[in-house]
Amino acid sequence: MFKPKYPPMDTAPVPAAPPSTVHSPVPLQRAEAPAPTAGVASSRPAVQFTPGSALTLVVGGSAVVLVVGAVLVSMLLAVAITAASVAVCAVTVRSILKSDRR
Repeated sequence: MFKPKYPPMDTAPVPAAPPSTVHSPVPLQRAEAPAPTAGVASSRPAVQFTPGSALTLVVGGSAVVLVVGAVLVSMLLAVAITAASVAVCAVTVRSILKSDRR
């Protein structure tokens, strides 16, 4: 029952070694990067922060940090409560078994 069943050995003929190919090195051609031009404006407008948008970013970031912190603390509390209940169950079972032996 526990003996492994191996598949039958392949009876296919061993293929001949493939012919070796000779690779000749090809010289590497490097393209020159275009020179940077100063003073050319990009097609995208620059992002400008106003005091209102900076305040919004700070408040939003703080809210995210508080929410993530609350979730992590609640998970830690759930683990602590579970551990305490398992410990109480273990002590109860131990007490029952100890009193049963007497």
